[in-house]
Amino acid sequence: MSITLSDQDKTTLRIAAYGAVTLLSAAGAAGGSPHKIATNGSIALGSATGLVGHVLAEYPKGKELNGKSVAEIADRVLPALTAVMSLLKEQAPEEADNFRSTVITAIGSATHHGQPSPIMADMIHKITKALDAA
Repeated sequence: MSITLSDQDKTTLRIAAYGAVTLLSAAGAAGGSPHKIATNGSIALGSATGLVGHVLAEYPKGKELNGKSVAEIADRVLPALTAVMSLLKEQAPEEADNFRSTVITAIGSATHHGQPSPIMADMIHKITKALDAA
């Protein structure tokens, strides 16, 4: 099955995926290295395959992820995660699974050097909940 995403759909997908890593990085700032979290998560996103991998490889990557607070970033990212899952479930269910797996792998990679702090664990829960809300 071939799926064609609009430019807006592609932007939303990138905001959702890179935003999940950005949220973890912001949450990890309290007790870890935000740079290392962002790097590890971004490397995992760059390893994605299929349609999701092609979209994530395109530029710009997360240019709309700036915010004055974690809450402001979350207001953009969490709904985008749900929207992408809904879109992909409707148009290409295998890509919905691929997207979910890619994001889960990225957040796992971002935190693989140790036990996530309670703050990061809470953010992981929020990200997972947004993915599963569709």
